Amino acid sequence: MNIIVCVKRVPDTETRIRVGGDGQSIDPSGVKYVVSPYDEFAVEAALRLREANGAGEVTVVTLGDDASQDALRNALAMGADKALLLQGEVTQDGLATARALAAEIGEQDAPLVLLGVKAADDDQQQVGPMLATLLDRPCVTGVSNFELKDGVAVCRREVEGGHQEVEVDLPAVLTITKGEFEPRYASLKGIMAAKRKPLDKKEAAVAESRLRVTTMELPPEREGGRIVGEGPDAVPELVRLLREEANVL
Repeated sequence: MNIIVCVKRVPDTETRIRVGGDGQSIDPSGVKYVVSPYDEFAVEAALRLREANGAGEVTVVTLGDDASQDALRNALAMGADKALLLQGEVTQDGLATARALAAEIGEQDAPLVLLGVKAADDDQQQVGPMLATLLDRPCVTGVSNFELKDGVAVCRREVEGGHQEVEVDLPAVLTITKGEFEPRYASLKGIMAAKRKPLDKKEAAVAESRLRVTTMELPPEREGGRIVGEGPDAVPELVRLLREEANVL
């Protein structure tokens, strides 16, 4: 089975973010970029499925500029077979991204398309369902584990107080969340092999973004803590402050 995994290059979640001079974007200087962690779960899921079947091909796809090749090389080092860079501007408009991906994926023979449940930078959780709609495929989101049986994807979703099983016919689109698919580390052998694996580039037709960031600002500095007393005698004052000042009760 051929599997396509869509990934996104995002700032490392441990990077200290600074707002750029335009007040509408982050300052990229000194920022480390990585594959979005949820997308790594999707890559791991695809690799395990290929290994379990003993055959098939895993292709990773991303939309972005030449700097996004690093994200693709990382997925290749994990074990993906080939990569495709769709060259185009990445915006906050999830539909524009989904349309660019659908234009390419719709021409491929890949019964299964995987994505992370969300991107770590914008947290929108939009592209997967939008892509499925454009491809006219069923979609299951927030999948923590799945297996394929006779052309059907049996998906497990964690819900409050238990779990849910959903079955969809292939071809399908699944968005993967944290669960069974803890991503593997790229070995030195895998990193060296990634340099020889095919990484193609193709111009993408990206629609003009209909969503724009007008302002971006850091959260206010957290105020220092207050000691209201000690022991049980401090409880009434603590409750009063939580109710009247913090407004959390």
